[in-house]
Amino acid sequence: MDTYYYPMLWLLIAVLAIGIMAVGSGIGLYGKRLSEEPQFQRQFLALRRLRLILWSLVVLLIAGGLLTWSVERDTKRQAYQQLKADILAKYDKNTVWMAPDWSIAAQDPNYELIAYGKELIANTNDYFGDNGIVRPHSINAQNCQNCHLDAGTKPFGNNYSGVVANYPKVRARSGTLETIPKRVNDCFQRSLNGQPLDTTSREMEAIVAYIQWLAMGVPKGEKPKGVGLAPLPYLDRPADPARGKIVFESKCVSCHGSDGQGLPMPGAFDRRYPPLWGEMSFNQAAGLFRLTRFASYVKANMPLGASYENPQLTDEEAWDVAAFVESKPRPENPFIKEDWPDISKKPIDHPFGPYVDSFPETQHKYGPFAPIADFYASKGK
Repeated sequence: MDTYYYPMLWLLIAVLAIGIMAVGSGIGLYGKRLSEEPQFQRQFLALRRLRLILWSLVVLLIAGGLLTWSVERDTKRQAYQQLKADILAKYDKNTVWMAPDWSIAAQDPNYELIAYGKELIANTNDYFGDNGIVRPHSINAQNCQNCHLDAGTKPFGNNYSGVVANYPKVRARSGTLETIPKRVNDCFQRSLNGQPLDTTSREMEAIVAYIQWLAMGVPKGEKPKGVGLAPLPYLDRPADPARGKIVFESKCVSCHGSDGQGLPMPGAFDRRYPPLWGEMSFNQAAGLFRLTRFASYVKANMPLGASYENPQLTDEEAWDVAAFVESKPRPENPFIKEDWPDISKKPIDHPFGPYVDSFPETQHKYGPFAPIADFYASKGK
């Protein structure tokens, strides 16, 4: 309705205002003559009445327009709130989570902020990379959606579906209560190997608003099916970088290049596939530097076009190519002295000691992981 109604309303008000100004000018120009000469008294009173009528019409139109706009706005908000309630009511923990239809985002009062958040997740480098328009040279060559696929919406692609439902929470890695902005900045400092955002900035507000919008259908405390990554069965041997190199050369170089630095995306101006190692890739503090995480990520999502339903690699290929990538140089872990204050809570694939077990760092990095998992299971952890 507001597509045509409100522009026509304001056009009509503008026309009336012009009419009032014309009448007012006439009264001002001829007012003295009209008021002093008896034969013009009738015309003078008519012009004054006309001006009063026109002003009354303007006031009525403005009041009616504002009332209609207010009612329509409230109706839309109520309908949108009901839509969100309906989506929440349909939540099924046994069904793989799917992101809300993006077309309904336009109904949200914070749509512009949400849309900006989505854009920041999808094209982070445009805003913070070498030529960033918000804060240049402050991250590596990655975008948030290189880890959180399809702007954080892909099932088993590190999506954001469970974030709002489970934060704030105490995390063993930091040993502290963490908020959503803290987790966002973790990604900026680890996966993007850059500087954190000001938590009061419009960019942080936008990213959080987008994550909150995505989670509209997930009840508090729930972890939807498809959140995070699909666990991959352990190998009974260490993952082998040499075997992984063969997989990489046959499956990965078409996007990431033989040097792993990422090739230009066809048909996409000035965009490249992400670098998998080197100074412009994620650092050793990133979650994907853990082999169980990266192998699971690769299995369900790589090469391009793969999904958890239609993987393109075997389990062994996923483990080995992940080991090959993780064997390459990358920025060091800047939080190695701060992370995991309780070392007994380190994940079995955390590649940096010390540990409460006797397994070497190389086994914590490449496996086999089953003996380590069995050790902690026997301790009730």
